[in-house]
Amino acid sequence: MLILRSSGILMHISSLPSPYGVGTMGKDAREFVDFLVRSGQSYWQILPVCPTSYGDSPYQSYSTFAGNPYFIDLDKLEQEGLLEACEFKDIDWGGTSEKVDYGELYNKRYPVLKLAAERFLQAPSEAFDTFCAENGFWLEDYALFMTLKNMNDGLPWLEWEIACRNHDPKALEKIGKEKKGDILFWKVLQFFFFSQWHELSAYANERGIDIIGDLPFYVALDSVDVWAHPELFQLDAERQPVDVAGCPPDGFSATGQLWGNPLFDWNVHRADGYSWWIRRIGYLCKVYNVLRIDHFRGFDSYYAIPHDAPDASSGRWQEGPGIELFKAMEAAIGPQRIIAEDLGFMTDSVRQLLKDSGFPGMKVLEFGFDTREPNHADYLPYNYPEHCVAYTGTHDNDTVQGWFTSAEPEDVDLAKDYMRITDMSDGHWDMMKELWASVAELTIVQAQDILGLGSESRMNTPSTMGANWSWRALPGVFDENLAEKLNYFTKIYGR
Repeated sequence: MLILRSSGILMHISSLPSPYGVGTMGKDAREFVDFLVRSGQSYWQILPVCPTSYGDSPYQSYSTFAGNPYFIDLDKLEQEGLLEACEFKDIDWGGTSEKVDYGELYNKRYPVLKLAAERFLQAPSEAFDTFCAENGFWLEDYALFMTLKNMNDGLPWLEWEIACRNHDPKALEKIGKEKKGDILFWKVLQFFFFSQWHELSAYANERGIDIIGDLPFYVALDSVDVWAHPELFQLDAERQPVDVAGCPPDGFSATGQLWGNPLFDWNVHRADGYSWWIRRIGYLCKVYNVLRIDHFRGFDSYYAIPHDAPDASSGRWQEGPGIELFKAMEAAIGPQRIIAEDLGFMTDSVRQLLKDSGFPGMKVLEFGFDTREPNHADYLPYNYPEHCVAYTGTHDNDTVQGWFTSAEPEDVDLAKDYMRITDMSDGHWDMMKELWASVAELTIVQAQDILGLGSESRMNTPSTMGANWSWRALPGVFDENLAEKLNYFTKIYGR
């Protein structure tokens, strides 16, 4: 259950200010929590915290369970005696204070973390042993996978030597003995990550802030999840995908979107009672206070595209597991606090699945003004059900101020008339106030929108690569004046 008539801010950890090239779980994360408290907010929503791979997307990760080592706070490691200041404070991490340079992080972060891990392993704690035991169901395979990936110069697992590619037990046992130190390194990084994560989460919870995390529906082909459990996916005899994920052509793309993720073999999942999904959802519900499930409609039906297709136009819809999966989940782990991302191509059966699940769905105000879509009014506040989570935009949308300059002129005119906007420089506040005034039990706005930033600060443009996921907030922007202004509107709109 969510807190009725409440509000929060969407701000990924990578976007926090920090002197070390990317946001971390350190001082600036706690200061952002303090800002949320002063602003009268109840929720902090983030994107998936799993390790990023090629393309830097948190939705294409090497592991659905692991945490991103880039978010480990180096100052904290120094305080614990695992690093010296001279070993990390003078490094040029690349990028700018407004952009993450993931290439520089990849090259420079791991040598620093390796120093800390080596010192830690000189006298590992009992807490580390406990962590490894409790998380062994994913940690063992993950540490081995990352070790093998480094041994193969970062190549995808499908390009490894045949025995390792096919997860041959004898070959992996041999590598496990030979590369014991490397495997321990990857385990220690996860221990560092989750130790700091639980401290940050506790800090937020103690101050009345709940954290909303994110579960990507699909997993990446080049991931430990597919490598270690190929039977769960629609793969051929060579472990290549038969079909891949995406979405059909629509008003945004004439050829649809070709995501390339392998599809789940739902017959296998159904046969064992959806144990992998139950473990995955249950695990993340312990990591976060509330879990947003991305691409929820994929549980009803999913779009399957031939593996060798040049685009998504030749795909077809296939039946998913439906409510059966969530009944099995609730029977195993009880009711959970879940938000269903029910955006995209909607059908009566998707709407019924959302209703049967009892989860709140999502409404995106920017969609309400997109006149290309016949049902765009469903996203206008007068049509919101109380049991929903409403957004100005998500990480896949332009910022509000960016939308005002990039959307079709007739759509912008509709928005201006609907919200009675007279001063476009304050248009982001008008849109946020429209959202806060709605009946939605929870509203979330992007950090970029409370700052009034334009398209240059957009988090992601779907179906593009190269400039996504890199936006960072400048130091000092979440100041007392902004907190007071947000707190004022939080009070007058009863949030």
